[in-house]
Amino acid sequence: MTPAARQIVFINAAHTFTHYSLLILPTAVLAMAVPGGAFGDSYGPILALATGMFVLYGLLSLPQGWLAQRVGRKVLMTAFFLGTGLSLIASAFAATPWMLAATLAGVGVFTAIYHPIGTTMLVEAAGDKPGRSIGTNGVFGNIGVALAPVVTAFLAAQFSWRAAFLVPGVLCALVGLWWLRTPIVGGPAHRGARPFPVIPRFLVRRAVLVLMSIAAASGLVFNAFTLLLPKLMQERLADAPSLLPIVGMLAFLATLCGALTQFSVGRTIDKHTLKRVFLPISIVLAPAMALLSVAQGWLVLPLAGAVAASIFGQVTVNETMAARYISPDLRARIYSIRFFVGFLGAAAAAPIVGFLHERTGNLTVVTLVLAGFSVVTLGCALFFPDRREELEPELWAAAATPAE
Repeated sequence: MTPAARQIVFINAAHTFTHYSLLILPTAVLAMAVPGGAFGDSYGPILALATGMFVLYGLLSLPQGWLAQRVGRKVLMTAFFLGTGLSLIASAFAATPWMLAATLAGVGVFTAIYHPIGTTMLVEAAGDKPGRSIGTNGVFGNIGVALAPVVTAFLAAQFSWRAAFLVPGVLCALVGLWWLRTPIVGGPAHRGARPFPVIPRFLVRRAVLVLMSIAAASGLVFNAFTLLLPKLMQERLADAPSLLPIVGMLAFLATLCGALTQFSVGRTIDKHTLKRVFLPISIVLAPAMALLSVAQGWLVLPLAGAVAASIFGQVTVNETMAARYISPDLRARIYSIRFFVGFLGAAAAAPIVGFLHERTGNLTVVTLVLAGFSVVTLGCALFFPDRREELEPELWAAAATPAE
Protein backbone atom coordinates (compact mmCIF):
# COMPACT_ATOMS: atom_id res chain seq x y z
CA MET A 1 0.00 0.00 0.00
CA THR A 2 1.37 3.40 -0.98
CA PRO A 3 1.76 6.13 1.67
CA ALA A 4 -1.04 8.10 -0.01
CA ALA A 5 -3.40 5.12 0.04
CA ARG A 6 -2.54 4.43 3.68
CA GLN A 7 -3.38 8.02 4.53
CA ILE A 8 -6.76 7.72 2.80
CA VAL A 9 -7.49 4.60 4.87
CA PHE A 10 -6.93 6.57 8.08
CA ILE A 11 -9.11 9.45 6.82
CA ASN A 12 -11.92 7.01 6.05
CA ALA A 13 -11.52 5.32 9.45
CA ALA A 14 -11.69 8.73 11.13
CA HIS A 15 -14.96 9.42 9.33
CA THR A 16 -16.40 6.17 10.68
CA PHE A 17 -15.31 6.97 14.24
CA THR A 18 -16.71 10.51 14.00
CA HIS A 19 -20.26 9.51 13.21
CA TYR A 20 -20.18 6.39 15.37
CA SER A 21 -19.05 8.36 18.43
CA LEU A 22 -21.77 10.97 18.05
CA LEU A 23 -24.52 8.35 17.85
CA ILE A 24 -23.76 6.04 20.77
CA LEU A 25 -26.05 7.85 23.23
CA PRO A 26 -29.31 7.66 21.17
CA THR A 27 -29.27 3.86 21.48
CA ALA A 28 -27.52 3.61 24.86
CA VAL A 29 -30.24 5.81 26.35
CA LEU A 30 -32.74 2.99 25.76
CA ALA A 31 -30.76 0.94 28.31
CA MET A 32 -29.94 3.90 30.58
CA ALA A 33 -33.51 5.19 31.04
CA VAL A 34 -34.66 2.83 33.79
CA PRO A 35 -36.50 3.49 37.08
CA GLY A 36 -34.00 4.23 39.81
CA GLY A 37 -31.14 4.67 37.36
CA ALA A 38 -28.42 7.27 37.89
CA PHE A 39 -29.68 9.26 34.89
CA GLY A 40 -33.43 9.00 35.45
CA ASP A 41 -36.04 7.04 33.57
CA SER A 42 -37.04 9.52 30.82
CA TYR A 43 -35.74 9.35 27.25
CA GLY A 44 -35.83 13.09 26.48
CA PRO A 45 -33.76 14.49 29.38
CA ILE A 46 -31.01 11.89 28.93
CA LEU A 47 -30.82 12.48 25.18
CA ALA A 48 -30.58 16.23 25.85
CA LEU A 49 -27.26 15.59 27.65
CA ALA A 50 -25.74 15.36 24.16
CA THR A 51 -26.58 19.01 23.41
CA GLY A 52 -23.16 20.32 24.49
CA MET A 53 -21.44 17.68 22.40
CA PHE A 54 -23.21 18.80 19.23
CA VAL A 55 -22.80 22.51 19.99
CA LEU A 56 -19.03 22.10 20.35
CA TYR A 57 -18.93 19.76 17.36
CA GLY A 58 -20.27 22.61 15.26
CA LEU A 59 -18.70 25.60 16.98
CA LEU A 60 -15.15 24.25 16.98
CA SER A 61 -15.24 23.21 13.33
CA LEU A 62 -14.89 26.90 12.42
CA PRO A 63 -11.24 27.49 13.51
CA GLN A 64 -9.87 24.20 12.18
CA GLY A 65 -8.63 25.65 8.89
CA TRP A 66 -6.77 28.37 10.81
CA LEU A 67 -5.34 25.82 13.26
CA ALA A 68 -4.16 23.56 10.43
CA GLN A 69 -2.02 26.38 9.06
CA ARG A 70 -0.31 26.77 12.42
CA VAL A 71 0.06 23.31 13.94
CA GLY A 72 -0.36 21.08 10.89
CA ARG A 73 -2.91 18.49 9.88
CA LYS A 74 -0.98 15.57 11.35
CA VAL A 75 -1.16 17.10 14.84
CA LEU A 76 -4.88 17.86 14.50
CA MET A 77 -5.76 14.36 13.28
CA THR A 78 -3.69 12.87 16.11
CA ALA A 79 -5.69 14.98 18.56
CA PHE A 80 -8.87 13.76 16.87
CA PHE A 81 -8.12 10.05 17.36
CA LEU A 82 -6.66 10.23 20.86
CA GLY A 83 -9.02 12.92 22.19
CA THR A 84 -12.16 11.24 20.89
CA GLY A 85 -11.09 7.85 22.20
CA LEU A 86 -10.22 9.11 25.68
CA SER A 87 -13.45 11.13 25.90
CA LEU A 88 -15.51 8.04 25.08
CA ILE A 89 -13.63 6.05 27.71
CA ALA A 90 -14.37 8.80 30.24
CA SER A 91 -18.07 8.69 29.27
CA ALA A 92 -18.13 5.01 30.16
CA PHE A 93 -17.24 5.89 33.75
CA ALA A 94 -19.64 8.84 34.16
CA ALA A 95 -21.68 8.53 37.35
CA THR A 96 -23.96 11.58 37.14
CA PRO A 97 -25.81 13.43 34.34
CA TRP A 98 -23.38 16.35 34.57
CA MET A 99 -20.37 14.04 34.27
CA LEU A 100 -21.85 12.38 31.22
CA ALA A 101 -22.66 15.75 29.64
CA ALA A 102 -19.07 16.92 30.26
CA THR A 103 -17.43 13.81 28.80
CA LEU A 104 -19.75 13.89 25.80
CA ALA A 105 -18.77 17.52 25.34
CA GLY A 106 -15.19 16.28 25.09
CA VAL A 107 -16.27 14.00 22.26
CA GLY A 108 -17.70 17.06 20.50
CA VAL A 109 -14.46 19.02 20.95
CA PHE A 110 -12.30 16.41 19.23
CA THR A 111 -14.71 15.13 16.57
CA ALA A 112 -15.03 18.76 15.40
CA ILE A 113 -11.58 18.34 13.88
CA TYR A 114 -12.48 15.67 11.36
CA HIS A 115 -14.72 17.21 8.71
CA PRO A 116 -12.83 20.42 7.89
CA ILE A 117 -9.42 18.73 7.98
CA GLY A 118 -10.19 15.20 6.81
CA THR A 119 -12.46 16.29 3.95
CA THR A 120 -9.90 18.80 2.71
CA MET A 121 -7.16 16.14 2.72
CA LEU A 122 -9.44 13.75 0.89
CA VAL A 123 -10.49 16.20 -1.85
CA GLU A 124 -6.90 17.22 -2.48
CA ALA A 125 -5.85 13.59 -2.80
CA ALA A 126 -8.73 12.84 -5.19
CA GLY A 127 -7.56 15.16 -7.98
CA ASP A 128 -9.83 16.19 -10.86
CA LYS A 129 -12.49 13.51 -10.24
CA PRO A 130 -13.32 13.74 -6.53
CA GLY A 131 -16.83 12.30 -6.67
CA ARG A 132 -15.92 8.64 -6.27
CA SER A 133 -13.47 9.32 -3.43
CA ILE A 134 -15.99 11.54 -1.63
CA GLY A 135 -18.69 8.93 -2.13
CA THR A 136 -16.50 6.15 -0.78
CA ASN A 137 -15.49 8.31 2.18
CA GLY A 138 -19.17 9.04 2.75
CA VAL A 139 -19.86 5.31 2.88
CA PHE A 140 -17.31 4.99 5.70
CA GLY A 141 -19.08 7.78 7.59
CA ASN A 142 -22.37 6.04 6.97
CA ILE A 143 -20.92 2.79 8.26
CA GLY A 144 -20.32 4.64 11.53
CA VAL A 145 -23.92 5.86 11.55
CA ALA A 146 -25.23 2.38 10.74
CA LEU A 147 -23.01 0.46 13.17
CA ALA A 148 -23.60 2.77 16.14
CA PRO A 149 -27.14 1.56 16.96
CA VAL A 150 -26.56 -2.14 16.26
CA VAL A 151 -23.21 -2.43 18.09
CA THR A 152 -24.33 -0.18 20.94
CA ALA A 153 -27.50 -2.24 21.36
CA PHE A 154 -25.49 -5.47 21.39
CA LEU A 155 -22.92 -4.21 23.92
CA ALA A 156 -25.61 -2.68 26.15
CA ALA A 157 -27.70 -5.86 26.11
CA GLN A 158 -24.79 -8.26 26.63
CA PHE A 159 -22.76 -6.18 29.08
CA SER A 160 -23.94 -2.68 29.98
CA TRP A 161 -24.37 0.75 28.46
CA ARG A 162 -20.91 1.60 29.81
CA ALA A 163 -19.33 -1.02 27.54
CA ALA A 164 -21.04 0.70 24.61
CA PHE A 165 -18.81 3.74 25.22
CA LEU A 166 -15.70 1.94 26.45
CA VAL A 167 -15.10 -0.45 23.54
CA PRO A 168 -15.17 2.11 20.68
CA GLY A 169 -13.18 4.54 22.83
CA VAL A 170 -10.33 2.05 23.24
CA LEU A 171 -10.39 1.20 19.52
CA CYS A 172 -10.29 4.86 18.49
CA ALA A 173 -7.34 5.59 20.77
CA LEU A 174 -5.43 2.56 19.44
CA VAL A 175 -5.96 3.71 15.85
CA GLY A 176 -4.67 7.12 16.95
CA LEU A 177 -1.43 5.57 18.19
CA TRP A 178 -1.06 3.81 14.84
CA TRP A 179 -1.74 7.07 12.99
CA LEU A 180 0.90 8.79 15.11
CA ARG A 181 3.51 6.42 13.64
CA THR A 182 2.32 6.97 10.04
CA PRO A 183 3.95 9.70 7.93
CA ILE A 184 1.56 11.89 5.96
CA VAL A 185 2.09 12.65 2.31
CA GLY A 186 1.27 15.43 -0.11
CA GLY A 187 0.58 19.08 0.33
CA PRO A 188 -2.21 21.45 -0.53
CA ALA A 189 -2.04 20.44 -4.20
CA HIS A 190 -0.67 17.65 -6.35
CA ARG A 191 2.46 18.22 -8.38
CA GLY A 192 1.45 18.50 -12.02
CA ALA A 193 -2.25 18.76 -11.23
CA ARG A 194 -4.38 20.78 -13.59
CA PRO A 195 -4.68 24.41 -12.41
CA PHE A 196 -8.01 25.28 -10.87
CA PRO A 197 -10.11 27.20 -13.44
CA VAL A 198 -11.31 30.78 -13.08
CA ILE A 199 -15.05 30.50 -12.49
CA PRO A 200 -17.35 33.53 -12.90
CA ARG A 201 -17.82 35.14 -9.50
CA PHE A 202 -21.62 35.24 -9.67
CA LEU A 203 -21.68 31.45 -10.05
CA VAL A 204 -19.26 30.96 -7.17
CA ARG A 205 -21.41 33.21 -4.97
CA ARG A 206 -24.52 31.28 -6.02
CA ALA A 207 -22.88 27.94 -5.25
CA VAL A 208 -21.63 29.15 -1.85
CA LEU A 209 -25.08 30.56 -0.97
CA VAL A 210 -26.69 27.21 -1.78
CA LEU A 211 -23.97 25.33 0.09
CA MET A 212 -24.47 27.34 3.28
CA SER A 213 -28.28 27.22 3.04
CA ILE A 214 -28.19 23.47 2.65
CA ALA A 215 -25.79 23.21 5.56
CA ALA A 216 -28.18 25.04 7.88
CA ALA A 217 -31.25 22.98 6.93
CA SER A 218 -29.71 19.57 6.34
CA GLY A 219 -27.54 19.80 9.46
CA LEU A 220 -30.68 19.71 11.58
CA VAL A 221 -32.44 17.09 9.44
CA PHE A 222 -29.41 14.79 9.26
CA ASN A 223 -28.66 14.87 12.97
CA ALA A 224 -32.26 14.72 14.18
CA PHE A 225 -33.05 11.75 11.95
CA THR A 226 -30.01 9.76 13.06
CA LEU A 227 -30.77 10.59 16.70
CA LEU A 228 -34.43 9.60 16.61
CA LEU A 229 -34.08 6.50 14.41
CA PRO A 230 -33.45 3.94 17.21
CA LYS A 231 -36.35 5.33 19.25
CA LEU A 232 -38.59 5.36 16.18
CA MET A 233 -37.85 1.69 15.53
CA GLN A 234 -38.52 0.88 19.17
CA GLU A 235 -41.87 2.73 19.23
CA ARG A 236 -43.19 1.46 15.91
CA LEU A 237 -41.69 -2.05 15.66
CA ALA A 238 -40.05 -3.46 18.81
CA ASP A 239 -41.02 -1.85 22.10
CA ALA A 240 -40.08 -4.67 24.52
CA PRO A 241 -36.82 -4.14 26.47
CA SER A 242 -35.62 -7.61 25.42
CA LEU A 243 -35.83 -6.51 21.77
CA LEU A 244 -33.12 -3.83 22.08
CA PRO A 245 -30.70 -5.70 19.77
CA ILE A 246 -33.48 -5.91 17.16
CA VAL A 247 -34.00 -2.15 17.43
CA GLY A 248 -30.32 -1.65 16.69
CA MET A 249 -30.45 -4.02 13.72
CA LEU A 250 -33.50 -2.26 12.23
CA ALA A 251 -31.77 1.11 12.53
CA PHE A 252 -28.70 -0.43 10.91
CA LEU A 253 -30.74 -1.70 7.94
CA ALA A 254 -32.32 1.72 7.40
CA THR A 255 -29.02 3.59 7.43
CA LEU A 256 -27.43 0.93 5.21
CA CYS A 257 -29.65 2.34 2.44
CA GLY A 258 -27.85 5.64 2.93
CA ALA A 259 -24.46 3.97 2.56
CA LEU A 260 -25.46 2.31 -0.70
CA THR A 261 -26.79 5.61 -2.01
CA GLN A 262 -23.60 7.47 -1.16
CA PHE A 263 -21.54 4.89 -3.01
CA SER A 264 -23.84 5.10 -6.06
CA VAL A 265 -23.90 8.91 -6.00
CA GLY A 266 -20.12 9.02 -5.71
CA ARG A 267 -19.78 6.90 -8.86
CA THR A 268 -22.43 8.92 -10.72
CA ILE A 269 -21.42 12.44 -9.79
CA ASP A 270 -18.20 12.45 -11.82
CA LYS A 271 -20.31 11.89 -14.97
CA HIS A 272 -23.14 14.39 -14.37
CA THR A 273 -23.56 17.96 -13.22
CA LEU A 274 -24.29 18.39 -9.53
CA LYS A 275 -27.83 19.67 -10.05
CA ARG A 276 -28.87 16.65 -12.11
CA VAL A 277 -27.86 14.37 -9.26
CA PHE A 278 -28.95 16.64 -6.41
CA LEU A 279 -32.49 17.41 -7.61
CA PRO A 280 -33.89 13.85 -7.85
CA ILE A 281 -32.46 12.98 -4.43
CA SER A 282 -33.99 16.10 -2.86
CA ILE A 283 -37.45 15.47 -4.33
CA VAL A 284 -37.71 12.21 -2.34
CA LEU A 285 -36.92 13.58 1.12
CA ALA A 286 -39.88 15.74 2.21
CA PRO A 287 -42.71 13.36 1.20
CA ALA A 288 -40.86 10.32 2.57
CA MET A 289 -40.29 12.11 5.90
CA ALA A 290 -43.95 13.18 6.06
CA LEU A 291 -45.14 9.61 5.44
CA LEU A 292 -42.70 8.32 8.05
CA SER A 293 -44.34 10.54 10.66
CA VAL A 294 -47.59 8.53 10.49
CA ALA A 295 -46.40 5.10 9.30
CA GLN A 296 -46.78 2.08 11.56
CA GLY A 297 -45.45 -1.46 11.50
CA TRP A 298 -43.07 -2.74 8.87
CA LEU A 299 -43.85 0.12 6.49
CA VAL A 300 -41.58 2.21 8.73
CA LEU A 301 -38.48 0.32 7.57
CA PRO A 302 -38.62 1.08 3.79
CA LEU A 303 -39.68 4.68 4.47
CA ALA A 304 -36.78 5.15 6.89
CA GLY A 305 -34.51 3.62 4.26
CA ALA A 306 -35.76 6.11 1.64
CA VAL A 307 -35.18 9.02 4.03
CA ALA A 308 -31.68 7.78 4.86
CA ALA A 309 -30.88 7.33 1.15
CA SER A 310 -31.90 10.91 0.39
CA ILE A 311 -30.17 12.47 3.40
CA PHE A 312 -26.87 10.65 2.95
CA GLY A 313 -26.88 10.96 -0.84
CA GLN A 314 -27.09 14.74 -0.43
CA VAL A 315 -23.96 14.74 1.72
CA THR A 316 -21.82 13.48 -1.18
CA VAL A 317 -23.30 16.11 -3.51
CA ASN A 318 -22.79 18.92 -1.00
CA GLU A 319 -19.14 18.11 -0.34
CA THR A 320 -18.46 17.91 -4.09
CA MET A 321 -19.89 21.43 -4.51
CA ALA A 322 -16.88 22.95 -2.79
CA ALA A 323 -14.50 20.73 -4.77
CA ARG A 324 -15.94 21.99 -8.07
CA TYR A 325 -16.53 25.65 -7.31
CA ILE A 326 -13.96 26.64 -4.64
CA SER A 327 -10.24 26.97 -5.34
CA PRO A 328 -7.89 24.75 -3.29
CA ASP A 329 -6.36 27.65 -1.33
CA LEU A 330 -9.80 28.61 0.03
CA ARG A 331 -11.29 25.14 0.33
CA ALA A 332 -10.29 24.37 3.93
CA ARG A 333 -11.81 27.66 5.11
CA ILE A 334 -15.01 27.07 3.16
CA TYR A 335 -15.30 23.56 4.58
CA SER A 336 -14.76 24.96 8.08
CA ILE A 337 -17.53 27.53 7.60
CA ARG A 338 -19.83 25.01 5.91
CA PHE A 339 -19.50 22.48 8.72
CA PHE A 340 -19.79 25.22 11.33
CA VAL A 341 -23.12 26.37 9.85
CA GLY A 342 -24.32 22.81 9.40
CA PHE A 343 -23.42 21.58 12.82
CA LEU A 344 -24.97 24.57 14.55
CA GLY A 345 -28.19 23.30 13.02
CA ALA A 346 -27.21 19.83 14.14
CA ALA A 347 -26.70 21.06 17.70
CA ALA A 348 -30.37 21.95 17.89
CA ALA A 349 -31.40 18.40 17.01
CA ALA A 350 -30.97 16.73 20.42
CA PRO A 351 -32.98 19.29 22.45
CA ILE A 352 -35.67 19.52 19.74
CA VAL A 353 -36.12 15.75 19.55
CA GLY A 354 -36.01 15.40 23.32
CA PHE A 355 -38.41 18.31 23.98
CA LEU A 356 -41.01 17.39 21.37
CA HIS A 357 -40.95 13.73 22.39
CA GLU A 358 -41.36 14.70 26.02
CA ARG A 359 -44.32 16.97 25.22
CA THR A 360 -46.14 14.67 22.78
CA GLY A 361 -45.06 11.20 23.91
CA ASN A 362 -44.08 10.11 20.38
CA LEU A 363 -42.04 11.13 17.35
CA THR A 364 -44.85 12.16 14.99
CA VAL A 365 -44.45 15.92 15.45
CA VAL A 366 -40.65 15.69 15.27
CA THR A 367 -40.69 13.98 11.89
CA LEU A 368 -43.27 16.45 10.54
CA VAL A 369 -40.99 19.33 11.56
CA LEU A 370 -38.12 17.64 9.74
CA ALA A 371 -40.29 17.23 6.65
CA GLY A 372 -40.80 21.00 6.67
CA PHE A 373 -37.05 21.67 6.82
CA SER A 374 -36.55 19.19 3.98
CA VAL A 375 -38.45 21.53 1.67
CA VAL A 376 -35.61 24.05 2.10
CA THR A 377 -33.18 21.50 0.68
CA LEU A 378 -35.40 21.01 -2.36
CA GLY A 379 -35.42 24.77 -2.93
CA CYS A 380 -31.61 24.80 -2.79
CA ALA A 381 -31.43 22.02 -5.38
CA LEU A 382 -33.68 24.01 -7.72
CA PHE A 383 -31.54 27.16 -7.32
CA PHE A 384 -28.14 25.49 -7.80
CA PRO A 385 -26.45 26.16 -11.19
CA ASP A 386 -26.42 23.47 -13.86
CA ARG A 387 -23.21 23.99 -15.84
CA ARG A 388 -21.52 21.51 -18.16
CA GLU A 389 -18.24 23.26 -17.33
CA GLU A 390 -18.27 21.29 -14.06
CA LEU A 391 -17.40 18.19 -16.09
CA GLU A 392 -15.12 19.97 -18.58
CA PRO A 393 -13.27 22.63 -16.54
CA GLU A 394 -11.34 23.87 -19.58
CA LEU A 395 -14.61 25.40 -20.82
CA TRP A 396 -14.76 27.83 -17.87
CA ALA A 397 -12.31 30.12 -19.65
CA ALA A 398 -14.88 30.76 -22.35
CA ALA A 399 -17.92 30.80 -20.05
CA ALA A 400 -20.15 33.84 -20.44
CA THR A 401 -20.81 35.82 -17.28
CA PRO A 402 -24.55 36.54 -17.82
CA ALA A 403 -27.00 34.39 -15.93
CA GLU A 404 -28.02 31.07 -17.37
